[in-house]
Formats: sequence, C-alpha cells, structure tokens
Amino acid sequence: MLTLGTPLAPELLHPGSCWILTRGVNGYARVDGSGLATQAASGRRFKVVAPPSHGRVAVRLLEDGYPCWLDLDAVVGSARACDAWRPRLLDATTIAARIPAVLDWVEAAAHSCNTYLWGGTIGPDLDCSGLVQTAFASQGIWLPRDAYQQERLCTPVAVHPGNDHLLQPGDLLFFGTPRRCTHVAIHQGAGRYWHSSGQDHGRNGIGVDSIHPHDQHPVACHYRGELRGAGRVERCHDGSTLP
Repeated sequence: MLTLGTPLAPELLHPGSCWILTRGVNGYARVDGSGLATQAASGRRFKVVAPPSHGRVAVRLLEDGYPCWLDLDAVVGSARACDAWRPRLLDATTIAARIPAVLDWVEAAAHSCNTYLWGGTIGPDLDCSGLVQTAFASQGIWLPRDAYQQERLCTPVAVHPGNDHLLQPGDLLFFGTPRRCTHVAIHQGAGRYWHSSGQDHGRNGIGVDSIHPHDQHPVACHYRGELRGAGRVERCHDGSTLP
C-alpha cells in the first residue's frame, strides 16, 4: 500500500492509485498524438485508470471526473501519493457570495496577455469552458470541464438576444446549435459577457461581447446568432464522470 506523500514513480502507477500534482501538466485526448483535451494545475488530483502505455497513463481527474492521458515524463517526480479527493459541495447561498471574486478573477485574466487554447485550463491561455471552470475553481466552486456539461449543471435562466432582464452577474451563457452546446461565457452584467474565443470568429483570446443587437462586433454577431440559453451556478460538481 502506498504511503501518503510518496513521490510518483512509473512502477507505482497502479490502477486505482491516487496522486496530487506538484506542477501543472497537459492532459491528452488519446494515448498518442498531440491533441490536448485539458490541463491539470498544480494541486489537482488524479486516479490511475489503467497501466501506462506508450509513454502515457490513462487517468481520471478527480475534481471534475474528466478522463485524459498524461505523459509519464510530465508526472514522474511531479506528483505525490494522496487520498482520494472528497468534494466540498457548497450551497447556493455560499456560491452566490463568492461570485464577485469569480468575476474579479475573470477580469484579471482578460487583462493578461493571452490567446485561445483548445483544452487550456491553467492559463493564461484558455478555452471557453476552461476559462469558466478555472474562474469558479479559483473560489472553490468546481464545475464540469466541458461547456455542454456546465450547461447541464446550471439552473436554467431565460434569455434572448437583446433581453437580459433575468440575468445576474456570474450567470453562464450558452451557445451552439439547437442540439448541443458548443460554447460558454460568463455574464458580466447588462447583457455583456466575457468569453475566450478563437481566430475563426475574429478574436484570439478573452474578450467582452454583448447579446444586444447594438453590438455589431463580428464576434458578438456570430455568438448572438448561436445563443441557446443561460444558467445560474447554484451547486458544485461532485467529481463524478459525466457523459
């Protein structure tokens, strides 16, 4: 049985063992290739899912249940044995009290030098759901990793292009097709929202746009046409694996 605090070595990566990172690492979508799925910052925990293969190990990140592959070279000597993570499930009142600090974090991130990074969660380069997840996690509020999962977690709030009267600062805005959410933003106030978007729509990084028709910036126009709903964060993710 592993002793808590034991440094990670390849021969200790047994399925079911849990580890806490001492530095940030990339998480990949497959056992090979460079396709980034997510990132895990220092202090995050993971559970080994299967023995190492092809220089990577399959894991589940414990705070959000997210599966990915980690490079052995990145984690050997950069993680220590730990207990399984136990979620701290905050109630709606506690979460609401922390929203101003979440918004402060997003504003600071927006003013840093950054570009859009698919799979980015560590910063300064982030993707859309990575920005949202990391902003809330900065205040101990864990959300799922992907935009469509974040949509499912939230309490729905009615919203339409040009109509923000039910929105509160810190609510999440969801974009995509009628079938699936593909993009997420965080409401700043008065229909304006922060989000991280890529070059395809005219920006490369974190910016502010509006759901109101008077905002004719190409990025705002694109996402206004894909607005599918909004939601309020009133509970934390429990770390379970989501479909």
